[in-house]
Amino acid sequence: MEIIDEIDLKILRILQKDSKKTTKEIAEILNLTASPVYERTRKLENKGYIKKYVAILDKKRIRRPVTVICMVSLRYHNEGFIDKFEKQIKALDEVQECYHMAGKVDFFLKINLQSLDIYHEFVRTKLSKIENIGILESYFVLKEMFHTTEYHI
Repeated sequence: MEIIDEIDLKILRILQKDSKKTTKEIAEILNLTASPVYERTRKLENKGYIKKYVAILDKKRIRRPVTVICMVSLRYHNEGFIDKFEKQIKALDEVQECYHMAGKVDFFLKINLQSLDIYHEFVRTKLSKIENIGILESYFVLKEMFHTTEYHI
């Protein structure tokens, strides 16, 4: 893996906090001109350090206040069953995040929905249709203590 210097790390830190910062604003923070900051930012994008720029939405304002963590254990664990499960989960718009785990459960899913009733309907009509699920445990978030998308770099 390519090593990046302290200026590149500073650019990444700034963009993690506010991806709408302009090249000129970043250059002012770093006491540089805009041209090298622009070139460094493009290099970080091209090398894959920056995957994409996003807007983080307020889940309450978009009427998705209920966060559910689902722990899924599969009945069968060969590669074909795992691949099929991953494809089926990716097709569900309700699932925001999915992680293949080591330990007691096989997959960790994060889902944000409008209500518990809608989650119940989602489980009944979509999640339960995935045939290889052996155990499904649902945990409902009472309060989000903090949430960050930033890495300490």
